[in-house]
Parts: sequence; structure tokens; C-alpha cells
Amino acid sequence: MSALTGGPPPSATVYVRNLEEHIKIPQLKEALTELFSEYGEIIDIVAKTNLKAKGQAFIVFDSIESAQKAIEEVQGFELFDKPMQLAFARTRSDASVKRTGDEDEFESHKRRRLAEKDKKKAAEAAEEQKRLKRAAPGVVPDVNARPAKATRGAGLKSTNAGAAAVIPDEYLPPNKILFVQNLPEEYDIDALTAIFGRFEGFREVRLVPGRRGIAFIEYETETGAISAKENTAGMALGDGSQVMKVTYQRQ
Repeated sequence: MSALTGGPPPSATVYVRNLEEHIKIPQLKEALTELFSEYGEIIDIVAKTNLKAKGQAFIVFDSIESAQKAIEEVQGFELFDKPMQLAFARTRSDASVKRTGDEDEFESHKRRRLAEKDKKKAAEAAEEQKRLKRAAPGVVPDVNARPAKATRGAGLKSTNAGAAAVIPDEYLPPNKILFVQNLPEEYDIDALTAIFGRFEGFREVRLVPGRRGIAFIEYETETGAISAKENTAGMALGDGSQVMKVTYQRQ
């Protein structure tokens, strides 16, 4: 019962951890389905193979009551010789929102989830940079080394490791302005407006004087910027040989 008090609020999704990591995903899902289907209708089971998600799964039921009953009765049950630890999931699953809400609510849920994911990645990257900086305290600069070229444009900061711990572009937290790179030289404001102007809250495209191939796209809110980034990152432009890179502006 401890999993039901002091944790996340009740939902229809059960978070399962301490699963055997060496079991293949199809076999794991089959075992989880057989075990948990006794407590209610299962809408979805999410289990991933990436390192951070190993040993974990999410069981999405059709009701909170089914999820609660499963937590109460399966808590500590050994699956593949490991006692499972169960709790309500901290956030609603995509499958649950899609089932109970309309398309707009589902899209809003997805944007919030992706934004949280980006923020988490940014925090982890910043922490890793701090750790690396602490691990190498007294680095003696090479006086013969050539100085880094100042090739950054407006809104970009130095990536000189000696200046500060810098978060990689891909892990920057969401904000209202996107930084777009690797654009074909012939792409102007009109061409970029045609791509980015269809997303909610679009404000303007800003090119950087003297710098080709990059631009800043501004939205009224983070929501529009998040949606635009998720739908345009990696888009092939021109003759298809140039892949557009879209990240959030470095603050």
C-alpha cells in the first residue's frame, strides 16, 4: 500500500521497475500482459531497450481502479526471479490521453511531454559538463595552440570549454526562438516563412547579416516553437541533399 501514498496521484498507468534487463522486449511484454491482464483491460505496454529505460515498463489500463488493484496485488511479485516495484506513473501515457481526450488535447499532451524531455536532457547535459569540468581542474593551456575562430553569429555563444560548461545544441531547453542551420544559400525569409509560418503563434524569421545558411525563427510562445521544432528538424531542403538542423536558441 505504500506505493499508493506519498507518490504520484492515481492514474490508469502503472510504472514498473526492477525488471530483469536481459529479457528480450517481446518476451517481457508477453509476460507482463499475462500477469497484469487479470486486473483489467490493458490498453498499452511500453518497454524500451535504451540503457536508461532498461528494467522498466509502463502498463496502461483502461481505468484507475484496475491500475490501483494491480499495484496493490502485484507489488513485490517476482518476475524472472526479480521482485517488481510498482507505482502510479508520474504522467499520463500517450495511449491513455488519446483514448480519453480529443485530438487537440492529445497534441497538447505530446508537446508538453516533449518539452519536459528536452528540459530533462538539457539538465543532464549541464550536469555532465559540470562533472567533466570538476574532473579536470588545472588544465594548462597550450601556448602554441591556435586560437578558436570567432565564427558564431548573433545569439550564439562560444563553445570554448575553457570559458564555461556549454550544453550541446541538441539538449538546450525549449524557448520561443528556434535556431535553424544548414540552410541552402537561396533560402530567404519568404521560403522559411512558408515552412515555419504554419505553426501556432509564428511571429517572424530573422536572417543574420553576413551569415548564410542560418536563421532565427520566433514564436509567441514555447508551444509553437516546440511544435515547429518537432515537425521540421531533419527536413531535407533544396535538392534533398541538405538536412536542416533545428534547435532552440541558446539563451
